[in-house]
Amino acid sequence: MDFLEYNQGILHCDGVAVEEIAQTIHTPCYVYSAAALTHNYHAFDNALPNIPHQICFAVKANGNLTILRHLANLGAGADIVSGGELYKALKAGIPNQKIVYSGVGKTTEEIRFALQSEILMFNVESESELLAIQAEAKQQHKRAPISIRVNPDVDPQTHRYIATGLKENKFGLPVEKAIKLYHQAALMPELEICGIACHIGSQLTSLQPFSAAFDRLLEMIRQLEQDNILLSYIDLGGGLGIRYKDETPPAPKEYGILIQDKFSGLSKTILLEPGRAICAEAGFLLTKIIYIKENDGKRFYIVDAGMNDLIRPTLYQAYHEIIPLRLSPDMEWTTVDVAGPICESGDFLAKSRSLPMLKEGDLILVKNSGAYGFSMASNYNARPRPPEVLIKDGAYSLIRKRETFDQLIENEIIL
Repeated sequence: MDFLEYNQGILHCDGVAVEEIAQTIHTPCYVYSAAALTHNYHAFDNALPNIPHQICFAVKANGNLTILRHLANLGAGADIVSGGELYKALKAGIPNQKIVYSGVGKTTEEIRFALQSEILMFNVESESELLAIQAEAKQQHKRAPISIRVNPDVDPQTHRYIATGLKENKFGLPVEKAIKLYHQAALMPELEICGIACHIGSQLTSLQPFSAAFDRLLEMIRQLEQDNILLSYIDLGGGLGIRYKDETPPAPKEYGILIQDKFSGLSKTILLEPGRAICAEAGFLLTKIIYIKENDGKRFYIVDAGMNDLIRPTLYQAYHEIIPLRLSPDMEWTTVDVAGPICESGDFLAKSRSLPMLKEGDLILVKNSGAYGFSMASNYNARPRPPEVLIKDGAYSLIRKRETFDQLIENEIIL
């Protein structure tokens, strides 16, 4: 769903002129489309019409409370990886019984908080974590609901930093170790075995790695049930990719057909944890050209958004399409680097990109940055984090204020 369009050469999002947002909220800022979020959520929810399922949005992709509340109102649960994300999910109104806790480094305090919150289940990633959950459950006189995350050693064919299902990755347990841990957990009265979990990586553009991982899960489920370890949930994680440049990822409907082919006869509830595929295309980063410079023929657009606002191009060498807010057929085009104000050579949003000949003060937009954009933003170079805006029903609203200099130092103590 492309929610951006030019109307008489002026870029609009869901009927709102984007430059109007820049004039009132100023730049840099993140902007999201409620209509696109709704469309993308329903694409997943409707992809499994004949099987019990729950969509648990990956909060790490975008944790804004209004975004979470919007998705909760559509029926979403949450996939969380920290106590902070649990706090935000609950504050946003996501029901506790729709929250799944993933992640390799859950602390005792976080486990306690999750148990007290009575979440749906923990996705356990190690024997040490299992014992920590058991000990905390015993102390609280509770039974902790758990699944075990399996590492199926499947190549997800994605960037190595976001691959999570290979044996060299820190996530999950190899199949044989996972089976042993299930048997160990079955002897612990403080634990309730609820399901099995798997997540092989992010930004996958082929169904083949999913299919291979699902086959290994099915083998495990059959073996566990032969051992009288019965499961209610199969957590398939997330990872379905989007089109940033020239990728051709499968649609959620195609993904859903694969899931139903593999799991529909098992009478289990399927959990899906999409993040990027719901919110990436629904958001963009709005920024302004503050300087134009040339170094021996190399042309730069220096903008007011940097790697502190959007780190994906620097961290993953990720491609984000960049477009101007005003476009006319007679514009000349040039090759430029779009660079930010941060004192790092790695501070760029695009390199050697073909863009119109623009001038200082012009506005541009970085597409597909609604996921892992603000959620990975920082205060590097003592720069306040940008505001966030939601467009809904033909109007826009501020959903996060721009940070102030006072907020930058409010937790510091001068001795």
